[in-house]
Amino acid sequence: METLDLLLQGLLIAAQPSNLLFALLGVLLGTAVGVLPGIGPALTVALLLPVTYRLDPAGSLIMFAGIYYGGMYGGSTTSILLNTPGESASIVTALEGNKMARKGRGGPALATAAIGSFVAGLIATFGLAFIAPWVVKLALMFGPAEYFALMMLAFMTVSAAFGSSALRGLTALALGLAIGLIGIDLQTGQARLAFGVPDLLDGIEVTTIAVAMFAIGEAFFVASRGLKGQEEIVPVKGSVWMNKQDWARSWKPWLRGTALGFPIGAMPAGGAEIGTFLSYTTERQLTKHPEEFGHGAIEGVAGPEAANNASAAGTLVPLLTLGLPTTATAAIMLAGFQQFGLQPGPLLFVNNPTLVWGLIASLLIANLMLLVLNLPLIGMWVKLLSIPRHWLYAGIVMFATLGTIGANPSIFELGVLLAFGLLAFVMRVLDFPIAPVVIGLILGPMAEQQLRRALAISQGDVSVLVTSPIAAGLLLLAVAAVVVPLVMRARGKGKILNELAANDD
Repeated sequence: METLDLLLQGLLIAAQPSNLLFALLGVLLGTAVGVLPGIGPALTVALLLPVTYRLDPAGSLIMFAGIYYGGMYGGSTTSILLNTPGESASIVTALEGNKMARKGRGGPALATAAIGSFVAGLIATFGLAFIAPWVVKLALMFGPAEYFALMMLAFMTVSAAFGSSALRGLTALALGLAIGLIGIDLQTGQARLAFGVPDLLDGIEVTTIAVAMFAIGEAFFVASRGLKGQEEIVPVKGSVWMNKQDWARSWKPWLRGTALGFPIGAMPAGGAEIGTFLSYTTERQLTKHPEEFGHGAIEGVAGPEAANNASAAGTLVPLLTLGLPTTATAAIMLAGFQQFGLQPGPLLFVNNPTLVWGLIASLLIANLMLLVLNLPLIGMWVKLLSIPRHWLYAGIVMFATLGTIGANPSIFELGVLLAFGLLAFVMRVLDFPIAPVVIGLILGPMAEQQLRRALAISQGDVSVLVTSPIAAGLLLLAVAAVVVPLVMRARGKGKILNELAANDD
């Protein structure tokens, strides 16, 4: 009952006119950026960080959450009508959704995606509300050694999850950790990696790095690929509503997708992509219409879209309760919390309960807004696809520059923005992931602080890091997160080589 009371109090906060306006703005922006290929929620939240640093923290964070949810909704539109996912988690939706659109059933495909996202978001938000307090109680038992081990798990899982290889992910993470060391050491007062530059003594602003890596670097990368011809948009024919058979074939995939997406989204290195692929595989095995898969099966849209949206709420569980981001968007949202002097974790629920529960309750309102907005405004979302790519990214560069100047009017800060934008461009060209850099920058100083505390308490005894069963277990999981994928990849290569050798014989 305590959780329900807190959620009701959160609804009163989320229902305030200013917060409703922030939520509406967030879902509109999120849906728009989800529709536009190549522009995801992480880039949008990064762009808004310098703009919102003087605004109300609760309203800004509600808007960021609305952008996250809206991006999950909007990605299905381009997947279905354009066969081009607006963000990576919508890749699976394109497999069946675009086939349905080409058969003249784009309307039901969009409808099952929107309603499935609403159902999943509703259930997953209640799951977040009821699970988060239990995770907070567990986290309050953590000491410095356990928190350091938790950070190590986050580092390893993020490095393994992002990028084409663990080595590339670890390299990007090491870069982020190095950037996090820049500035004056708060314990010793010594300057680190400042190279005699006074502007570096306060460290590098997280918001500047986030905007540079996600917005400027992406704009440079798109420009380097040159302009391509406009993709063919499949028009929506007939009704945008579902018939009785569509409903009968969709409701079970919605529930199964939610059950898969929420826990996977809450796991370190989970992410929406894994849940959507698992949901698609599950529906393909359970369907009574196997002949339709690959040719436009509605279950192949309903299940993955539900898993996609449920994972967004799941991602907020470790972010709010432990301060651990498991996706790029969550990492930028963590930077948003820190921008307002807030540190996600168990103490956030104790020190700022109205903000946390207002944010959680706002997700329920955002879900309802998204359901009401998505289908009636489908024509407007489709028109966004006609915006020339060079105009779009030129606007992004201009907005990123003006936002950075507004937050920190300094020529040096603009130089940092350009330098790290170019670095992000080089990383994209060389296929290095961007998210581990930002996560290393944000979590690196926190991990260092917890390590120093643990060693100070033990008077320099390193064994304190593995004495606790929880800390030892988390460190083992961190090692497994890197080793297991490498072993599985090696076994897969060995199997292929054996098959080739057998064929040669």
